[in-house]
This record gives sequence, structure tokens and C-alpha cells, in this order.
Amino acid sequence: MTEADDGDEGLAEAFWAVTRRLRQRTRAALAPWDVTPSQSRALGVLARGGPLRLSALADELRIAPRSATEVVDHLQARGLVTRQADPSDRRATLVALTPEGTRTSDAIRAARRTEAARFFADLDPADRDQLARILRTLRG
Repeated sequence: MTEADDGDEGLAEAFWAVTRRLRQRTRAALAPWDVTPSQSRALGVLARGGPLRLSALADELRIAPRSATEVVDHLQARGLVTRQADPSDRRATLVALTPEGTRTSDAIRAARRTEAARFFADLDPADRDQLARILRTLRG
């Protein structure tokens, strides 16, 4: 029996197999910076959105605030982010990239882009476009 014969179950299995493979390759691509995928995502969110309150960062990462605190603690210990008072509410704290955090984020983004190009290299442009359309539809 082939994956096509399994219907939706086979499709889901194929999807998860590809996802696992992509995650493994992404972890390998992140190895030079010794960051977890969550830490990498946090750097990316801050690079795109600028300083954010911890709660907003947690929302962007779709993780619990406590988990976001742990991510930020690790990034701060490495000198990649700082905590600073929110000028609009002195009781709140903003998380911002340091210059080293910006450099690291840029390097990670470039490495991920390169890895994605390698990962999808076997697809012709039409298949890439179709896959992108399908994934956008599924993402909602």
C-alpha cells in the first residue's frame, strides 16, 4: 500500500516526515550560534518588530510568558538582548536586540535562507509556487 492509498493519513505522515527532516536540518544550521529554535525565533521577531514587551514577545512566539522569560534570560546572558524600561509605562519592560543580537539574527536568517534553498532545491519553480500556496492555505 502506498501513501496515496492511505488517503489523508498517508498525506499527514508524509507531511510530518518532511517537517521532521526540515527541523533536523534547521537545528544543524543553528549549531554554529548555539541557540535553540525558540531563541532563534525570538531573535527574528525582535529583528523584525523592534523592542517588545515580554508578553507581546510571548504572543508572537505562541509560547507561555514563563517560557518567553526563560528564552530572554538565555539570550540576555549571552549579550544578545537587553531589558529596558518601557518609556510609555515605567512598570513594563521592553526586550531589545543588542548590536551583537542584531548581527547574530542576521547571520541566522542568512543561514536559514541558505538551508531552505538547499532543502527545496529538488522542486522546480512551479512546484515551489504550488507548495507555497498550499502551505499558506493550511496555515490559515
